[in-house]
Amino acid sequence: MSKPNLSLQKNPMPSQAPEVRAHNFLEVATGYEEATAVDEALRCLNCKNMPCVSGCPVNVEIPAFIARIKEGDFEGAYQIISRTSSLPAVCGRVCPQETQCEAKCVRGVKGEPVGIGRLERFVADWHNLHSEEAPVAPAPNGHKVAVVGSGPSGLTCAGDLARKGYQVTVFEALHTAGGVLVYGIPEFRLPKAIVQKEVDQLSALGVDVRTNMVIGKTLTVDELFEMDYEAVFIGSGAGLPNFMGIPGESLKGVYSANEFLTRSNLMKAYEEDPVTPIRKGGNVAVVGGGNVAMDAARTALRLGAEKVYIVYRRSMEELPARKEEVEHAIEEGIEFLLLNNPVEVLGYENPEDRRDPMNGCVTGLKCIRMELGEPDERGRRRPVPVEGSEFVLDVETVIIAIGTSPNPLIKSTTAGLEVNKRGGIIVEEDTGATSREGIYAGGDAVTGAATVISAMGAGKLAAKAIDEYLHP
Repeated sequence: MSKPNLSLQKNPMPSQAPEVRAHNFLEVATGYEEATAVDEALRCLNCKNMPCVSGCPVNVEIPAFIARIKEGDFEGAYQIISRTSSLPAVCGRVCPQETQCEAKCVRGVKGEPVGIGRLERFVADWHNLHSEEAPVAPAPNGHKVAVVGSGPSGLTCAGDLARKGYQVTVFEALHTAGGVLVYGIPEFRLPKAIVQKEVDQLSALGVDVRTNMVIGKTLTVDELFEMDYEAVFIGSGAGLPNFMGIPGESLKGVYSANEFLTRSNLMKAYEEDPVTPIRKGGNVAVVGGGNVAMDAARTALRLGAEKVYIVYRRSMEELPARKEEVEHAIEEGIEFLLLNNPVEVLGYENPEDRRDPMNGCVTGLKCIRMELGEPDERGRRRPVPVEGSEFVLDVETVIIAIGTSPNPLIKSTTAGLEVNKRGGIIVEEDTGATSREGIYAGGDAVTGAATVISAMGAGKLAAKAIDEYLHP
């Protein structure tokens, strides 16, 4: 056994240079080599009480898989992760480990925590590169379950049930499986081939994935029961964008982040002659401070924007995006206009010629400076406008990234399904069961926009509850 690595710092993650990556859609971080992964694994103290596991929503056996890396048994490490996680290559890239498993790591008390996410990514990538053995579908148990949505909660629920022998069908509204993993997260953070690999693994387990199926329109939830499905899991996400309600939001050149990212990520608007184009070039303002705002800003830059601004009404300390994503955005040249809030989108109007192609186009974003006042109900200091501080930002495109809500389609077509005031489906906390017998829900459809790993945790919880419901 090699000697422990007592370094206080993680092994740095290799990545493309900022001046290079800002002009391409290749993955920013290039991943650990084998020797680096082993060296980072040797920083793990293999704590007996395993605090890191308590920080993981799907309870990955973290010290156990890291111990296998120390031994050079990378496939063994993958098999350990796969016992509890259906999407290790995804989680290793997009999970906020710094606030979950790594936040609990003992090595983080006097230095940096073990790079758990980087090691998970390495193990999953190593497996995908070296293993050609597909998972074996178990013997069927005679029960059918429908899963609505192929995002992280739906895929996790489907995978856990398939491993128990259930005949699982996943119904996806879009033409490609993966949900937010394919339409919301850019290629430079999560390559689509990796998502497809994870979907293929589930297909090998016997999961039937049907695309272009809008539940609530193509079929209703009640019709699924008529098709002999004995339980339904709703993991339809939170795809309804929120807007600010300020003048000018209907102008040409104003996008929700959802639309902007979907057109780029899924509809390939970055191509020379795209089927669903989006505005490229010029100056771009992205309103918001979360991970989606960072994704939209960095995508706009790669599509050819001359200048990209992040407009956020609080300070850097309150910025909700992952620290790594903020650092990458700053390195790439994106300008952060903190303590500023939009009040109006300005546009060009030519009443004498309504055929003028510039009619109704964005010409600027009027903002007002803010200062932090008293804390709100969540403890964050409330931003207060500074009177007389308005100014105009010279932009041609405005992207609104201030959150999303669950789409009301399923609720409106499913009698007796209770939702809260935000449109989220109400469920039992420990089972994911809804107000309708046999219907379960999880992920963003319940909580509103949240993390990939929390959605996976909800899918895993519901799969367990569905199994207990059908096998009392």
